[in-house]
Amino acid sequence: MRAIDEANPDGRQRTRYRVSGMDCGSCAAKIETALRRVAGVHEVRVSVPNGTMTVTHDPSVGADAITAPVNRLGYRTGPGEVLTPGGGTAERQDGAGSGCGHDHAHGDDDAHGHAHGHDHGHAASAVAEPPGRSGGEAPWWARPKARLALASGLALGAAYIVGRLVPAVESWAFLLAMAVGLVPIARRAFAAARSGTPFSIEMLMTIAAVGAVVIGAAEEATAVVFLFLVGELLEGVAAGRARASIQGLIGLMPDTALVERDGGTETVPAAGLPVGAVILVRPGDRVAADGLILSGDSALDEAPVTGESVPKRKGEGDRVFAGTINGEGTLRVRVTATARDNTIARVVRLVEEAQESKAPTERFIDRFSRWYTPGVVVVAALVAVLPPLLAGAPWGEWIYKGLAVLLIGCPCALVISTPAAIAAGLSNGARRGLLMKGGAVLEALGRITTVAFDKTGTLTEGRPRVTDVVAFGGAEREVLSRAASLETGSSHPLARAVLAAAADAGLTVTAASDTGALAGKGVRGRLDGLELALLSPQAADDRASLTPEQAERIAALNGDGKTVSVLLADGRVSGLLAMRDEPRADAPAGIAALREAGIRSLMVTGDNARTAKAVADGLGVEPHAELLPEDKQRIVRTLQARGERVAKVGDGINDAPALAAADVGIAMGGGTDVALETADAAALHARVGDVAAMVRLSRRTMANIRQNIVLALGLKAVFLVTTVAGITGLWPAILADTGATVLVTANALRLLSLRT
Repeated sequence: MRAIDEANPDGRQRTRYRVSGMDCGSCAAKIETALRRVAGVHEVRVSVPNGTMTVTHDPSVGADAITAPVNRLGYRTGPGEVLTPGGGTAERQDGAGSGCGHDHAHGDDDAHGHAHGHDHGHAASAVAEPPGRSGGEAPWWARPKARLALASGLALGAAYIVGRLVPAVESWAFLLAMAVGLVPIARRAFAAARSGTPFSIEMLMTIAAVGAVVIGAAEEATAVVFLFLVGELLEGVAAGRARASIQGLIGLMPDTALVERDGGTETVPAAGLPVGAVILVRPGDRVAADGLILSGDSALDEAPVTGESVPKRKGEGDRVFAGTINGEGTLRVRVTATARDNTIARVVRLVEEAQESKAPTERFIDRFSRWYTPGVVVVAALVAVLPPLLAGAPWGEWIYKGLAVLLIGCPCALVISTPAAIAAGLSNGARRGLLMKGGAVLEALGRITTVAFDKTGTLTEGRPRVTDVVAFGGAEREVLSRAASLETGSSHPLARAVLAAAADAGLTVTAASDTGALAGKGVRGRLDGLELALLSPQAADDRASLTPEQAERIAALNGDGKTVSVLLADGRVSGLLAMRDEPRADAPAGIAALREAGIRSLMVTGDNARTAKAVADGLGVEPHAELLPEDKQRIVRTLQARGERVAKVGDGINDAPALAAADVGIAMGGGTDVALETADAAALHARVGDVAAMVRLSRRTMANIRQNIVLALGLKAVFLVTTVAGITGLWPAILADTGATVLVTANALRLLSLRT
């Protein structure tokens, strides 16, 4: 499975629109069906949790041709954002939503404002607008759905009072009260039917209400319409909460930033910061943009963006992320990304596109629901006509039962059961630095049986560290100090490791004089009258013969996968420094967590077999060393041929072929852009334990989906039986429908607070 941001063939264009008023999977199905009938539209992806639709179409198809069918269904679209092949936004189609800005509960024939809730805001994609400027939905009580439900409730109450005061007009009073809510529902039903969805919940509701009036149950029909509108309102509230989870990241952006300009600072909107601008971040401020620290040192709280609980100490040359909170020091930061391309925007964009990508389970439920509703309509018709025809039962009683069965037949709860859980799972992961590119990836992670890890930068820190200092006839601190004096000013990884070890030991290092590199051997210089050299063991043995004891010590260190350097002072061996790229601190626990989950771990690396074995033995994984990129890919293919489901975890360009071949490719957060682009998922914290966390999140999400399906179908089955048995009637039937949808959505929302 591959990332979803691939360029479209044949010059097709991808445009994303915000859509207000969607609250269940049936809404998405109606929109998809309507748009697929538009000439020049090739693909439609609708995400109820995001409140978005992404349309792949010919460039000749105008915005109005896309938005008009959606508006006729009773939804409202915002301006379109043309997506670039990389998933970003290129331009806005400002005319896209111009015809549907009126918010009214029931009005003229354009059907723009009916009971499907058309909120102000969401005029554009959150990633197209600068973060924090995408608008927002009105409070639930101020939305058209709430106003329509209130109007219907007041009409129902008024009809009840009038009926008690003037019994002769009671039926007419309830008929008028029912019309307040049913007319907008019916108009949406016929709009959906014209657009290719004849068996919508609105159509079933309309038939049931009209049928109830025909058999003399106008009072109950009015109550059912009111309960339906209340149920829709509750569904919208639940869907809005899921939508707000990932969109809450956008609110992390500060409104303004302090920009250095003409020798002073000036407050400007953060959304307009250009790349290259220098901003000042004071203690306690949120960082206004992604950038590099030019000067200053401080601890930054990255928890709001990455979920990392411990503040990170950062200084000159380190990267900072928009939305993180500066600690005690003032920082000068050069902006490296605009508002629409910063870390927050990319995370939101990735999650939104991931939520538009359907998981296999979701696709199956969609196919099932296409047959489910017509099947229920047939059952309802049989319930209504067979008993009277075959057994002489009262027509009125069985028509009533048939109408109740119709209401039970809405697939909303069933259709939303999977996407609601997938969206909540993806949002939960994104807030914790676990990015997954779609429901298919989230679902596949739970079935993984083997994880193949790269070594350098994945299982290990990706940089050598001094592990041993051995002195022969002197002090270890002296050996380390002399070695550091030779390496001062060098940018070689081994040199940086020596200098870092000296700094950690609190040594004051004096740079050696007359230093120079010995090609392929080491480095030399003079310090305090001594001729010093830091050499490879072979070069040292050529200059000063190693004793058997020294050679044995070097061999032992090499056996542990460590690189050994020998320090000579005036031609004599003074000491040894051993270095190795050490496993990440969380690697043992991460591997153990996978083992507990029943998942085997192995290491695939291009490093030498001795070093790989030393690291693998310490972690308890199976090593495969001295591999080329194609060798890593071959190992993945071999495992898959045995029936294994393989996840490949890596961070470098040489991991890309294996990442692409694996069932799930996971890039470590500190990896290259190539690895991140090729992978299906990313662990932003670059923690080995995040792989097990992804697996746990996947399994919990799939368990939640199974619960939702049982809940949705179980409630309908129970009420189907009680309805046919005459125990329940119309209003419990509508409660079974909307209640199941609300319960399923609420159950899925539990995943938002899950900690794995």
